[in-house]
Amino acid sequence: MTPARARDRHSRWLYPLSVATAVALLVSWFPLGTLLRQRAALAAVSSQIAAVERQRAALATQRRVNSSTTQVLLRAREQYQLVEPGQSLVQVLPGASGVVSAGSGDPGNQPLVAPALAGVSAADTPRARGASQSPGGWRGFVDRLARTLEFWR
Repeated sequence: MTPARARDRHSRWLYPLSVATAVALLVSWFPLGTLLRQRAALAAVSSQIAAVERQRAALATQRRVNSSTTQVLLRAREQYQLVEPGQSLVQVLPGASGVVSAGSGDPGNQPLVAPALAGVSAADTPRARGASQSPGGWRGFVDRLARTLEFWR
């Protein structure tokens, strides 16, 4: 065989083989990448579906509990102040007996706290400051204003 003929024979198989290899790589690689991306997306959607199913089961359990007649009546009374026909709603408010509980209503109705119990020294009370410093007139007003707005100092 001559070298030219061996080269023709070699190139005759090399070109189709390289084209077939390139096509095989393209066909196998592109669908494989798409398949992997789709599997990742399916896994993410599956986890979301599982979370929604858990929420649905929890809500179904809550619906079963709340659908009983006693629960409906209890919720209607507690949250919406509703009563059954023939009944009347009575709300008991803090009384006029002078006893005010610690957590009720307007803070202005709370009893005064002694400075000793509030952690304030007797010298810091407004009455003690006023007794020790009692300038009159305009200067007294400016001094009181300056003490009131201490954050300016």
